[in-house]
Amino acid sequence: MNTPPDPTRLLIHGASGRMGQALLRLCAARPDACVVAAVSRGTPAQRVVEGVPWFGAGELGGLPAFDAAIDFSLPDGFDGILGLCLGRGAALVSGTTGLAQAQREAIEAAAARIPVLWASNFSLGVAVLTELVERAARTLHGWDCDIVEAHHVHKQDAPSGTALTLGQAAERGGAHPRYASLRAGDIVGEHTVQFTGLGERIELVHRATSREIFARGALHAALRLAGRPPGAYRLADLLG
Repeated sequence: MNTPPDPTRLLIHGASGRMGQALLRLCAARPDACVVAAVSRGTPAQRVVEGVPWFGAGELGGLPAFDAAIDFSLPDGFDGILGLCLGRGAALVSGTTGLAQAQREAIEAAAARIPVLWASNFSLGVAVLTELVERAARTLHGWDCDIVEAHHVHKQDAPSGTALTLGQAAERGGAHPRYASLRAGDIVGEHTVQFTGLGERIELVHRATSREIFARGALHAALRLAGRPPGAYRLADLLG
């Protein structure tokens, strides 16, 4: 009888936030994932919640061993979790936005020692869309490229980080994207990449209807990144 492999040991950094809470819910239902530590910005009111040990951001040195960290925190907490992963030789998956240039450079340097993945969007569908956009741009030379994104009224940055990532994919293919942004209601996230030629038009569209897809994609990435060789990975590298 085959013995199932041990679950991947995960650290959730930014566990009290929306994404952190979603990750904890998803991991609780996965036999291949085990959260060995949840880290919040301040000192936690409870040290153990539903079997998961909680720590404050100032207690990183005392955390148990882990295979991969998933980070959805704030820029001022990023350096600590990156340093911890480097010290432990563990993988890092991060979706923390607003990082300074020096922090982005630190991610690139860390990739020489550990497997790392930073992404502005952890939707598996967006990862596929990004690949399709680059492929279309390489093929449709001279076509106009427009990226239209829509989000809820509380989102402040425009264009969105995902729109800019899609634009970079288009640029790699030789296109010159233009951007338009809409902020309305409670839209989770919609991105349309339009290629327009003479007499015809192609639209590549992704619509998110639940924020949980981003947590699901980050968990997917962490489970596949743990144990891999050092390097800077993309979500598309971990599909399948």
